[in-house]
Amino acid sequence: MELGSTLIIGGGIGGLTTAIALRRQGFPVEIIERDPDWTVYGVGIIQQMNVIRAMKQLDLLDAYLSKAAGFDQTTIFVGPGGVQDAQFSTPRLAGPDYPSNAGIRRRDLQSVLAARVDELGATVRLGLTVADMNDDGEGVDVTFSDGSKGRYDIVIGADGVFSQTREKILPDAPKPNYTGQWVWRYNLPMPSDMDGIQIFAGPCNGGLVPMADGLMYMFLLSTQDADFVLPTEGAAEAMRNCVHMAPPQLAKLLPQITDDAGVVARPLETVFVEGDWHQGRTVLIGDAIHASTPHLAQGAGMAIEDGIVLAEELSNAATVEDAFTAYRNRRFARVQHVAENSIRIGDMQMGKIDPFDVGALTGQTIGMMVQPI
Repeated sequence: MELGSTLIIGGGIGGLTTAIALRRQGFPVEIIERDPDWTVYGVGIIQQMNVIRAMKQLDLLDAYLSKAAGFDQTTIFVGPGGVQDAQFSTPRLAGPDYPSNAGIRRRDLQSVLAARVDELGATVRLGLTVADMNDDGEGVDVTFSDGSKGRYDIVIGADGVFSQTREKILPDAPKPNYTGQWVWRYNLPMPSDMDGIQIFAGPCNGGLVPMADGLMYMFLLSTQDADFVLPTEGAAEAMRNCVHMAPPQLAKLLPQITDDAGVVARPLETVFVEGDWHQGRTVLIGDAIHASTPHLAQGAGMAIEDGIVLAEELSNAATVEDAFTAYRNRRFARVQHVAENSIRIGDMQMGKIDPFDVGALTGQTIGMMVQPI
């Protein structure tokens, strides 16, 4: 298929990697991002083996790993005593010379992606949103918030869980749902002997993830009322107090959480659209169509894979409709597994459902993620 113009709404991880995948297929790309400063909070993100493979597929892996801490090993601790329950390594899907997983600061990840987008000649326009869209079947006429206009062969909504693009093209789609949990993150110095991610399960749920430059980040999960609001002042104290019966490995680190501005916390909101993921010439990717919680650490990974698959299908298909349908069909089972089971883990942590074997679920998920996309 030939495309003369492509608009991506949203300059986050999903939007940028989709732009890279499209440019590598030779498609023209324009990105708009609502944030005029294109800011990203400075805490980290874990990306698992399927993301490492995806970064290699996009020819980004060396640049990516130059900013990241790679590791193979996961250690799981349980109970208030922090007793080691399991330790395992995951496969190196990008080859024996590359790690299985990586932890990276979100700012560093964006800088790597944005630099490649620029190298590949995509256009990025900041401080813009879509004011109006009209799909006449042959193209999409778009009016932007600054009054400018453009016409595009396709439009890709990568604008997150509260996607305005989803509201425009799928007004009857489910609305974001608050799960009852918040996730809290904070950067800390990393011990010299840390050799992988450490996960802590019940009654305090959280973890420690290696990053580059001698840093790691702590994440904690807490149950909060729907009307809970976190002011900036006092955020560090709130994070120190958000969990109870912390295991000793985490308890000794909590006093180091002192900078209110360094706390990044948000409610966990989910969306999953079971029907079509497109309308006409506009299609949705990532959190705009299947936002999950971080319990399986695959939210960003699913968005990255979405972009690769969508670019492939647009290259292979005869029509836009065929490409969008094939993209959804390839992605659906994989993202549904992540979305539904991430919520299940959180519901168990909050006591909403009976306990189940998370280890078995983790093994099942790893088995799925190692499969080609």
